[in-house]
Amino acid sequence: MQPTSTRNFYTPDDDEDRKINAGIASDPDTLEISDTQFAKMRPVKLGRPFAEQTKERITIRLSPDVLAAFRATGAGWQTRVDEALKEWLTNHSQSMP
Repeated sequence: MQPTSTRNFYTPDDDEDRKINAGIASDPDTLEISDTQFAKMRPVKLGRPFAEQTKERITIRLSPDVLAAFRATGAGWQTRVDEALKEWLTNHSQSMP
């Protein structure tokens, strides 16, 4: 199987590696951490934290004017739809005909 990349990579020889490391060491903005500091490092967890209670994905049909009004409120409009439905439930009887 042929490689998909056309990039050529090479490993520097010992002399070139020493020059690279000397340049790094002479840079005052370079921070080298010790082996002890490196061992204490932990990976960063990126992304949103997990919710205590997850929501269920559904398909729902809404009137175009209702959808446009909520979307016009900007980011988070789906959460506002959820809040509006929760408010409706608290103000109306749970027993539906």
